[in-house]
Amino acid sequence: MYNRGAMENLLKKMAGRLAIISDTPNLDAQVLLAHVLGKPRAWVLAHPEVELTPAQQAALEEALARLERGEPLPYVLGRWEFFGLEFILKPGVLIPRPETELLVETALHWLRAHPERRRVADIGTGSGCIAIALAANLPELRVVATDISPEAIDVAKRNAKKFCMSNRIEFLCCDLFPTAETFDFRFSTLRQGFDRLNLPVQGRLFDLIVANLPYIPTKTLRGLRVYGREPTLALDGGADGLDIIRRLLDLAPHYLTPGGMLLLEIEASQGVKALSLAYDTFAEAEISLHQDLAGRDRLIEIAPKDDG
Repeated sequence: MYNRGAMENLLKKMAGRLAIISDTPNLDAQVLLAHVLGKPRAWVLAHPEVELTPAQQAALEEALARLERGEPLPYVLGRWEFFGLEFILKPGVLIPRPETELLVETALHWLRAHPERRRVADIGTGSGCIAIALAANLPELRVVATDISPEAIDVAKRNAKKFCMSNRIEFLCCDLFPTAETFDFRFSTLRQGFDRLNLPVQGRLFDLIVANLPYIPTKTLRGLRVYGREPTLALDGGADGLDIIRRLLDLAPHYLTPGGMLLLEIEASQGVKALSLAYDTFAEAEISLHQDLAGRDRLIEIAPKDDG
């Protein structure tokens, strides 16, 4: 069916409904309509005459109702883009943020400058977006990705399968670093990619450790719009937002190879305190604080000296 301007009128109505709950109602309306139609957003804008079928109208109304109930758009879509890749997503798994791309870019820069370093740990992997983005850009990379959430690990595995990365990334459900027992029965797919698997698990196995852990202070989180809409487990960093980061910093020296690198995403207000914690653990390391595109403190880079 064709009615010149039908699509434009529908988008205006959708944007009006979404304006109450979104800072980008026009864009959200376009993305949602493209999702329902199974077309690219550019196609929707180029075909203002197309009318929805009854089934499409019903699907659109259901999706709008979910948004109006407070469900984030990426969960309604079931997917979200990160670092040029479209990841499967579902409620219970943190939505990838564009600021996290700084961590991936910094990691890739270091890995390309150190071609002999190809063993990576992604701690708190969530949807698997960091691990998969790294592996997609460096085919020889081998990654262990962990998360405390079984639901997150399930989604991460689905994403790895989607991008044909299942044989290069080992996903393990555990609290921060895996135990020796976890390695014993889960590590078969990467056996040829790691040449030091005969070492104890605290055998300084990884050349690069990256982590985007929960870092929002509890009281701050409860006042944010994201509270209750995305998993608290993936957001709440304790009283000052640094509880889990402290634990990681305490453990990391046991897992990082000499001359390796540790990259930690942080909350924008934590720069000075996070730097102090890093120096407490890695007194002899080169430690840097990076800002994101908005000029906010976002990433701690720790490069311990090679003790060999």
